Amino acid sequence: MRRIRSFEEHVADLYVRGGTAGSMLHLSIGEEAAAAGVSAAMKPEDRFTTHHRGHGIFLARGAAPDRMMAEIAGKEVGYCRGKGGSMHIADMALGHLGANAIVGGGIPHVVGAGLSAKRLGTGAVAVAFFGDGAMQQGLLYESMNMAALWELPVVFVCVNNQYGMATRIDHATKVTAFDQRARAFGLAAAMVDGEDVEAVHAAASEIVDGARAGQPGYLAVTCYRFFGHGRMDKSPYRSPEEEAAGRKRDPIAFARARLIERGLSEAAALDAIDTAARAEMAATVDFATAATAPALASMFRDVFAVGEPEPESVRTRIARVLARS
Repeated sequence: MRRIRSFEEHVADLYVRGGTAGSMLHLSIGEEAAAAGVSAAMKPEDRFTTHHRGHGIFLARGAAPDRMMAEIAGKEVGYCRGKGGSMHIADMALGHLGANAIVGGGIPHVVGAGLSAKRLGTGAVAVAFFGDGAMQQGLLYESMNMAALWELPVVFVCVNNQYGMATRIDHATKVTAFDQRARAFGLAAAMVDGEDVEAVHAAASEIVDGARAGQPGYLAVTCYRFFGHGRMDKSPYRSPEEEAAGRKRDPIAFARARLIERGLSEAAALDAIDTAARAEMAATVDFATAATAPALASMFRDVFAVGEPEPESVRTRIARVLARS
């Protein structure tokens, strides 16, 4: 969780300094327990999709932070050669079927991944991570229905950070007991406090293990988005009092206090973890900054099928037409 927090802090700084590709950056600060707790319940062969706030989830699943930072910076050594950026990063080798900037856009993909796992008998589970904004999307309910009907090894994980852009969740839906919706489709379902990573892991383990045995499931992790929708969103729709109260529900501070209280760790050891995480992520910024941008000629690589001729540039086409006239 500390590595995720530090990564987000450093990528936010890189964004403010103009070092990232793309016009938006969405941080998962405050949601670390959801990423760490659920990911720890998964196995290496499992597949997953994320949403536009998915940096922490990818890190928790084993992504290399330097390649992640390079991807967000639009560099050639990034996971998608700099073409995916923050909101479309993917890595099939780690089971990451892709982040998605469309609200709920990655959810149906795990149904396909789950169907594949079931037909091939791989024993893998497919997990869709999405925000509470996707709870009002119809494709979620179509996916839930298919997963339940076909008894697929699929888990739907809603990271409920209380806001879909600037709309508070209780202004978007009358009933916020999301597990009730999932049960209506025949899914095993639970809701858990995202401040407590141990509680998240326990709930996720039960749901994921059930899905692996043929009972698809749903988990809602309740947390608080510390900052605005995007890095430059100052969240004027939230009062300072609300934000102060929400930030007190810090999963890292909660875990730190519990570890010390139980005698499982000393403050100095935890401070060392914090220091190491900051140093690691500072190095990723240096790596990404020094990395080379992809060549313009590689623009269409990975876009068209192998052997398909690349499209002709407008400049080249104009020159060719003028040469005939």
